[in-house]
Amino acid sequence: MVGSANLNIMIKAARRAGRGLVKDFREVENLQVSMKGAGDFVSRADIQAEKTLKAELMGARPTYGWLAEEGGEEEGQDPTRRWIVDPLDGTTNFLHGLPHWAVSIALEHKGQIVAGVVFDPAKDEMFFAEKGTGAWMNEGRLRVSGRSRMIESVFATGLPFGGRGDLPDTLRDLARILPVCAGVRRWGSAALDLAYVAAGRYDGYWERRLNKWDLAAGMLIVREAGGMVEPLNPEGNILDDGEIVCANEALFSGFSKIARG
Repeated sequence: MVGSANLNIMIKAARRAGRGLVKDFREVENLQVSMKGAGDFVSRADIQAEKTLKAELMGARPTYGWLAEEGGEEEGQDPTRRWIVDPLDGTTNFLHGLPHWAVSIALEHKGQIVAGVVFDPAKDEMFFAEKGTGAWMNEGRLRVSGRSRMIESVFATGLPFGGRGDLPDTLRDLARILPVCAGVRRWGSAALDLAYVAAGRYDGYWERRLNKWDLAAGMLIVREAGGMVEPLNPEGNILDDGEIVCANEALFSGFSKIARG
């Protein structure tokens, strides 16, 4: 697929940051790690990846705004466009030597996500989409799964780690969903969970208490792969609320009703 200039900038930036992360991942035991909060680690690799992404993205589009996990928010000269970036989604996996983490980049224009990239450097899988042009993984077109029965479907979510107060809500969710499906997975990267829904590897996904940079790229990729994506609160906003539910069209109505309780 030949993408826009902006999409090509995003893919190039993700690959460059990914190369650095892979080098650090090979030496994961030697990384100097500091605590950012209970269960939420930040490493030198994470910070360096964000610096690389910022240099690439802002170097190419210096007037755009910026929102990222480590570096915070900066308003650009162009108030209608900004990059939304997670340099390392799945930090805990990374630091434990688990090869399931990603670089996530989204481009927002006038409040809408118009391009998204989720790159898994450990597996060399580049998921990407632009609004209205479909979703892709490397050279192949992405489509959500074709399953229509909950009992045959596998869903993904996140589980709260130490110190978070949403464990009771999550346990209630699981109590409703586990008896009616083929399984629930928790792999520790929201960006890749969404990419896997787009690729048909998962049949749906729901989660609460996420950040804009966790969701922005992946939600567009799911939509462009033919999936349905909504806030858990039907009256809410996914990026503002940090809550999401998505699935293929055949499953969405039943799955979202159960996920919403």
